[in-house]
Amino acid sequence: MCFPFDAIVPDLPPGFQVIGGGAAGERLTLTSTDGTEFSAYLARAEGPTGVVILPDVRGLFRFYEELAERFAAAGHPAIAFDYFGRTAGLGPRDEAFEWRPHIEQSTPEHVAQDVAAAIEALDAERVVTVGFCFGGSMSFHQAAEGHAGLAGAVGFYGGLSRRGVIERAPDAKVPVLGLFAGDDESIPQHEIDAFDAALPVEHEIHVYPGAPHSFFDRRAEQYASESQDAWERILGFISKLEAA
Repeated sequence: MCFPFDAIVPDLPPGFQVIGGGAAGERLTLTSTDGTEFSAYLARAEGPTGVVILPDVRGLFRFYEELAERFAAAGHPAIAFDYFGRTAGLGPRDEAFEWRPHIEQSTPEHVAQDVAAAIEALDAERVVTVGFCFGGSMSFHQAAEGHAGLAGAVGFYGGLSRRGVIERAPDAKVPVLGLFAGDDESIPQHEIDAFDAALPVEHEIHVYPGAPHSFFDRRAEQYASESQDAWERILGFISKLEAA
């Protein structure tokens, strides 16, 4: 489990130049490369680097739509998408949605097909994936996919022991940023170390001591500094890619 439905995206770092004010986005239906229709939310901006947001196990809900708007406010067009078009059809995922049987059928191959469609919809000069929990694991997988236009992959507390993340790390082709929580019992430090050692590309791995899984939530005021630091690392990661 990752964010609750009442989670709130942390504000952008103080002093960060907000471009365009973060206007509301729009709900879309995309078609995957295997023909599956799935739901997405697009927030537009004029910057050259787009962001594909990979949600947690619950799929697309308001937190991730708001996150897309935050990235757009920072100048990065962003699209968040839902995993469950193949098994649950279209539509938003509310609190009553039973996600477990659907996430069990969501494979890295399916997610990669949906990411390819999301990248195409963004039509940006370059793209970075940003994922959380299950989506963090899937974001790390994208680093090895060879998507056209993919420049980097970011994962928040993405599980490493399941779905072959560590095993696939040596195939990574783009820079990686991994953000982990020190008090997240589901991701022990030895797995983080193994992932770090396996990556052949430029990468940064950061663990926030004392922080729990899902700390990136404005309501968790005791972790406000960690959330701000995470924002700064992500935006700095994107800026570095743009300067390369």
